[in-house]
Amino acid sequence: MVTPADNSSTAYRYIVRQAGVRSGNAIIQSTRVGIHDVVGLIQNGETVDSIVDHCFKNITRAQVYECLAYYEDHRGEIDLLVARQMSLPTP
Repeated sequence: MVTPADNSSTAYRYIVRQAGVRSGNAIIQSTRVGIHDVVGLIQNGETVDSIVDHCFKNITRAQVYECLAYYEDHRGEIDLLVARQMSLPTP
């Protein structure tokens, strides 16, 4: 089941939570790209353009900007997910 990523007064057009996808964390709708994936890339020096041109070619600039807006509204949640992801050992 796909549900809106936020039940507060802020509505996000492209961001949802889907049971069984990315542990139920917020993702870009119709993808498996987590908000924390995008934010982690930005924090590591990628730009909006490099994300859509090289990292995730199936998302739009508008979706990246909405990820950043979601991050501003949910900084604690996303910071925790980014930190967990960065602490995972690389294969």
